Amino acid sequence: MRKIFVLDTNVIIHNADAINAFADNEVVLPIDVIEELDIFKKDTDEKGRNARAAIRMLDELREHGKLGAGVTLENGGMLRIVMHVDSKGLLNIAPHERDNRILMVAYDLQQKGNQVIFVSKDINARVKADALGVNAVDFEKQKVDIDTLYSGWKEIEVSAKEIDSFYEKKFFVTKEKDLFPNQYMLLKDSSSSKHTALGRYDAKQKGVVLLKSDQGDAWGIKPRNKEQAIALDLLLDDNIKLVTLVGAAGTGKTLLALAAGLKKTVDEHGYKRMLVSRPVIPMGRDIGYLPGTKEEKLINWMQPIYDNLEYILTIRKRKEHVDGLIECDLLQLEALTYMRGRSIPNQFIIIDEAQNLTPHEIKTVVSRAGSNTKMVLTGDPYQIDSPYLDSSSNGLSYAVERMKGQEMFGHVTLTKNERSGLASLAAELL
Repeated sequence: MRKIFVLDTNVIIHNADAINAFADNEVVLPIDVIEELDIFKKDTDEKGRNARAAIRMLDELREHGKLGAGVTLENGGMLRIVMHVDSKGLLNIAPHERDNRILMVAYDLQQKGNQVIFVSKDINARVKADALGVNAVDFEKQKVDIDTLYSGWKEIEVSAKEIDSFYEKKFFVTKEKDLFPNQYMLLKDSSSSKHTALGRYDAKQKGVVLLKSDQGDAWGIKPRNKEQAIALDLLLDDNIKLVTLVGAAGTGKTLLALAAGLKKTVDEHGYKRMLVSRPVIPMGRDIGYLPGTKEEKLINWMQPIYDNLEYILTIRKRKEHVDGLIECDLLQLEALTYMRGRSIPNQFIIIDEAQNLTPHEIKTVVSRAGSNTKMVLTGDPYQIDSPYLDSSSNGLSYAVERMKGQEMFGHVTLTKNERSGLASLAAELL
C-alpha cells in the first residue's frame, strides 16, 4: 500500500528538494503550505531561497499534469496539492489557524483509509498530530545519530614496549581496522594508564604518525588537554582544508581557531586574511533590524569574537588591536548572509556557531572556499537557536558525519571545559 506523506511548510523551507525524498510514495502539500511559501518567498535569507526554489519546482511540475489531481515525480512517486477540507469532527481544533488546517488535511486523508504520515520539523505540530491519532515524524533525510557522532579520535591499549618504540620511530603500524584519514589515536600502556602516546593516522602510509609533545603555541594559546592538542594540530596543518570543532561552551574551540588563524595569517603569511563569520539568528532577526552601518551592526553580533581576539592579543602582549588588524586587511568580520555567491580564495575562514546552520546552508558556505582556502566550522550541537534544527539535524553534525573519511578533512569533539573553574562547575551542575 502506497503511503501518503503530508508535508508541513517548515520541511520545504528546510530543504527545497524534500518533495523528492519519499521514494515511490505519494507526497501531499496542503494548499496552506503553498500560501505560506508565497509569504516566505519574499525573504532574503535561506528560508526565502528555499521557498522560491520549491515554487519554481512546482511550476515545472505543472507541465506534466494537474497538481490537484497528482503529478508523477522522477523517483516514481506522486505529488498532489490538496485544498481545504471539512473540519467536522475536530471541534476542539481552531480551523482559522493555518497550522491546524494543514493537520486537518492529514487527518482527513487518514479517515478515508489511507496510510498517512505527517512530516514536520515543528515539535508542537507533531504533538498535535499525535493527539489526533495521525502518525507524525521529523524530516529524517539529513539527520545523523548524535549519540554516535564521530569524535575524531579513539583510544587503544598497547604494551609499554610498543609505546616506547612509537616515540623512537615516530611511527606506529596499527592493527586497528576502519580508521579514517586524520583520525587520532591515543595509545595507552595496558600496565600504566599514565604512559601514553598520541598520534594521527596517515591513510597513505597506513600507520599512525606521532604527534609532537611540544607543539609550541599559537599566539600565546597552548593546548591544555589532548583534545585541544588534536584541534591545534588540525588547525595548523595546511593540507587539511576543512576542520570541524564540536564542543560545549568553554572547551576552547573558538579561541583555538582564532589563535591558529592569526598565526597562519599574520605570522606565517600562509593566507591573505582571516575571515570570521557566524549566523545572525540569536533572536530570530536579521542584521538589518539593528541601527547603524553594517560594521556597527556586526559589533553586536560579533562581540564574542571580539572578546576572544582581545584575550589573545593580551596574552601575546601585542601592540595591535582588533580594529588595527581589520584596517590592515588581515582580519575581516562578516555576516554569513553576505558570503553567499562569493568565491573566497587564499583565506583562513572560521564559521562560529555553525550548529545554527542547516545542512544545505553548510554546503553553501563550504562551497565558497576558493584556491588555498582553509575553512573551520565550530559549534555546540546542543545549543541551537533555530526552531527547526536539533542536535541531530543541524548542518555541523551533518558535515562531521558526511566528511569523515576524506583526506582533506579533520575533526575533534572537545569535552573538557577549560574556561574557568566556575564555568566548568556550571556546565556540570546547572
